[in-house]
Amino acid sequence: MSQEKNEYERLMKNRPHVVILGAGATMAAIPNGDKNGRKSSVMNGFIESLGMTETLKEVSLQTSSNNLEDIYSELHNRPECDAIRGELDRRIRDYFSELELPDEPNIYDLLLLALRKKDIVATFNWDPLLLQAYQRVSKITKELPDLAFLHGNVLVGYCRKHKCGGVLAAYCRDCGAPLDPAPLLYPVTNKNYAADPYIQDNWKAVQNKLKRAYLVTVFGYSAPKTDAEAIALMKGAWRTVDERNFEDFEFIDICEEDTIITRWQEFIHSHHYQVHKDFFSSSLAQHPRRTTVELFDRTMNCMFTETLRKFTPGMKWENINSLVIDLVIEENELSIDGFLVTHTT
Repeated sequence: MSQEKNEYERLMKNRPHVVILGAGATMAAIPNGDKNGRKSSVMNGFIESLGMTETLKEVSLQTSSNNLEDIYSELHNRPECDAIRGELDRRIRDYFSELELPDEPNIYDLLLLALRKKDIVATFNWDPLLLQAYQRVSKITKELPDLAFLHGNVLVGYCRKHKCGGVLAAYCRDCGAPLDPAPLLYPVTNKNYAADPYIQDNWKAVQNKLKRAYLVTVFGYSAPKTDAEAIALMKGAWRTVDERNFEDFEFIDICEEDTIITRWQEFIHSHHYQVHKDFFSSSLAQHPRRTTVELFDRTMNCMFTETLRKFTPGMKWENINSLVIDLVIEENELSIDGFLVTHTT
């Protein structure tokens, strides 16, 4: 292989893998509830879960929907409802702050370990589970993806003076002041992602990765109508499908394939997509830390790739640790101009 082809393969395999998480990802992560049996919630019926049903009867909502996005949008547009909206804000933050990951390995643990520093996980979720997973898998390896909280997060803190973020209980590394709670961006019809510098910085990070991404996985995110601006921001970074004719999209979702593809058709070039009903069927579990490597070997090198090193349901921490350490060692032993290759029998 010529030096030019070697360099092309190295660059392609080292392009980012972007993972976008929606409420369905957290539902899949704790299908039976969190460590204490608490359930996460999708937007439909969430008002009832928060115990706000009777309170909202006092304001005679015009919408008949039980979806938080529809209800919050109406409250946001009615100044006389500011007090009730403030109470709803408080209950949302309290509700999600109580969620805890179970002690056993979780889908979020595996998702983070399946990616590398070149990659990013961007979540629309307020819950703390992804960040809790990050804290504990960082004991296995520090070679983990970036995180972006596109609507804020209950476990994230932020120093506005120094634009420094971290876990809420931490302190600013520059001034030593306690971090303030990061804002939560609520589901109003017309969101302004540039209004808060913390939210804006997170979006810039995702857009930068999307511009260079080789593979995008959308996990449990339905692209609702109140996220039209979010879709536009992602589309601006992704550009046209004809400009992304080598890249792939992957969906982990329980919805029907036709529904998913219709929703994301402006991002997908031709047949360059896969749909999976669960995490363990996805590239993240089938080819951990080698997702972009396997994609290139399968589509450009025409290899019959195999799933020889993968995450499986019910894996114990010791097995996960052993697999990940082996993969990280392999990464660290690469020469500066070398590239990884998918293992085959």
